[in-house]
Amino acid sequence: MSTFDNPFDPDRNLRAGCVCGQHQSAAEHEQATAMRCAPVESEEKRYEGVVASAVMRAMFPQDVARRAFLKSVGASTALAALSQFFPIQAATEVFAQAGAPEKKDLKVGFIPITCATPIIMAAPMGFYSKHGLNVEVVKTAGWAVIRDKTINKEYDAAHMLAPMPIAISLGLGANAIPFAVPAIENINGQGIVLATKHKDKRDPKDWKGLKFAIPFDYSMHNYLLRYYLAEHGLDPDTDVQLRSVPPPEMVANLRADNIDGFLAPDNICQRAIYDGVGFMHLLSKEIWDGHPCCSFAASREFITTAPNSFAALTRAIVDATAYASKAENRKQIAEAIAPANYINAPVTVLEQVLTGTYADGLGGVKTDAKRVDFDPFPWQSFAVWMLTQMKRWGQIKGDVDYKAVAEQVYLATDTKKLMTEMGLSPPASAYKSFAVMGKTFDPAKPEDYVASFKIRKAS
Repeated sequence: MSTFDNPFDPDRNLRAGCVCGQHQSAAEHEQATAMRCAPVESEEKRYEGVVASAVMRAMFPQDVARRAFLKSVGASTALAALSQFFPIQAATEVFAQAGAPEKKDLKVGFIPITCATPIIMAAPMGFYSKHGLNVEVVKTAGWAVIRDKTINKEYDAAHMLAPMPIAISLGLGANAIPFAVPAIENINGQGIVLATKHKDKRDPKDWKGLKFAIPFDYSMHNYLLRYYLAEHGLDPDTDVQLRSVPPPEMVANLRADNIDGFLAPDNICQRAIYDGVGFMHLLSKEIWDGHPCCSFAASREFITTAPNSFAALTRAIVDATAYASKAENRKQIAEAIAPANYINAPVTVLEQVLTGTYADGLGGVKTDAKRVDFDPFPWQSFAVWMLTQMKRWGQIKGDVDYKAVAEQVYLATDTKKLMTEMGLSPPASAYKSFAVMGKTFDPAKPEDYVASFKIRKAS
């Protein structure tokens, strides 16, 4: 079931397989000419929809019964009928009167990459104001700066690489300060790009001695690139050079021959292709389809001192993520986030990232609707996997309480409650297994997973 399904649409299967949730498959989605997905007209209507949606889901948990009921009486009649048995209007008023934000004027830092799409678009497209906030999204130079400004309270919350709040909470690279992740910003959406001169080096075994850029030590980019290299027999600490380079500087470094390639956000990859200095070796989803990349994060201090502001921020981010998850909205979003104060990129580049139809730098045009996707749920199994890679590569020494750290930093329980209140469908569990390059990860056995790798740093 999609997080963003609408139970009041009688034609929608709650287990639909396309990106917008309205069609049985991506192919059917592409063929559709009319879409009914649209932002809610008003705050009052939004709350009414949330409450009515929750009631409908409770009464008709099965698709067959729900769809038969809606097709026989229609959505408006169904709503009127439900109102006879449940005080929808009264419940709507109570829900709308949730605690007012303690602080409405907020600053949220971001790095100008498409991974931050929900955080960025929420400003020009009105999602923050819709939830009663006046948010200034602040473009920031690099990840260390984002970290330091958030720790120093110059930012109330921030766009962070998914492993960063874990590292900050554990005191890796800085003093230990409790941080939390209520929402994942994006899944997939990265790629390995090589300089044009390396078109004949498609086999990673030929990459010995090459220099690669990653955005930050505590990043999915670092862990995915290391994983990919190691699976091809290369030790990332001895056979290649890995350098931390801020994403906005990567294309210039590739052009200047300072690096041979990078694993980076897709807008950086696509810009290198657009400028003719690199080509796409592979998408990160080819390493792990469905991997997280970036997150929305805040300090525990902010969460406890301004809980209503934090909740409103999270609702705005989840709301924007729901809008971004629909394929038919992607071109509009590309235009909204392209200006200089946001990503500062040609709309064409951003459309190629967000729509999944892109030039590969080798003379071809490829299409992958899931090149990047947006799902906010902070799976705690994601956090456990990141911790295994921190342990594997020597960033964490000694024993690790994987489950405790994951559940302290990734707020799956809180987000599940918030999403349910918003009429969305969060997963029943915060843990799931997945495969990375064909190797299954069981979050219940993290130490066995770490020990299974031949190439890793000695304990």
